[in-house]
Amino acid sequence: MLTANSQACGLSAYVTGAGPSIVFLHSLLSDRGSLEPLVPLLAGDFRLVILDLPGFGGSPAVTGGLDVMADRIADGIRAYCPDEAPLLFGNGYGSFVALATALRHPDLASGLFLAGCGAAFTEQGRGAFRFMAGKAAEGGLETIADAAMRRLFTPEMAEQVQDVVAERRRSFLATDPAVFAQACGTLATLDLRDAVRGLAVPVFACVGELDEATPPAMAEELARLAPQGTYHVIADCAHVPPLQAPDKVAAELRAFTAGLPGRAGAERALTN
Repeated sequence: MLTANSQACGLSAYVTGAGPSIVFLHSLLSDRGSLEPLVPLLAGDFRLVILDLPGFGGSPAVTGGLDVMADRIADGIRAYCPDEAPLLFGNGYGSFVALATALRHPDLASGLFLAGCGAAFTEQGRGAFRFMAGKAAEGGLETIADAAMRRLFTPEMAEQVQDVVAERRRSFLATDPAVFAQACGTLATLDLRDAVRGLAVPVFACVGELDEATPPAMAEELARLAPQGTYHVIADCAHVPPLQAPDKVAAELRAFTAGLPGRAGAERALTN
């Protein structure tokens, strides 16, 4: 289990490894534990800063929408990665926070690796967030826990990894309902499509081919709009690639990082 071992600027984190830094932002339906499978695959060559998003783990919640969230993350990046422009890795909700952070603070990141991502949801997607927020407000997160797990795992996957699904369910139920509702409201109104056209850093927009929470069309649109966008589909994977296909994610991340300007250390790590 990834127990937080550092605290800075109102953000708790698990920090490990040595080398060029990668800052990780987890999804709304999970926590930093969903990123744990990547640690042994990357910590030998990279310094990993796995943050608790505001309102999760030991990070106090913030109010004020995505801009305030992005500014808090930017403060954390400056504290955890001084004199460095790290790669930002985001999954699900974390990918939108990472994208907003790079848009508001273009000097802070060398690139974005986003899994289960996009620049805007369809009206159907927006409706799903409004529905989940409403049900959670009426009866608590327990009322939507099964639906949340179906957004993370296909039924076939869930059957094969029942212990993982049970652990993710426990993690979801530990979320503050107010934090969850606020995030759902943010995602239900999100539209960064115009802003993404001016994105200053390379972005690798990947998605599981079976992802129903952030369908492949969303990542494809993001990659098309971004000036330096790359689109990639991960086979036999749903909404949580770090948990469901960590080897594939680590390989793609290494390749992407090696090509970023000023990341010579990552290039050496790829070839060693």
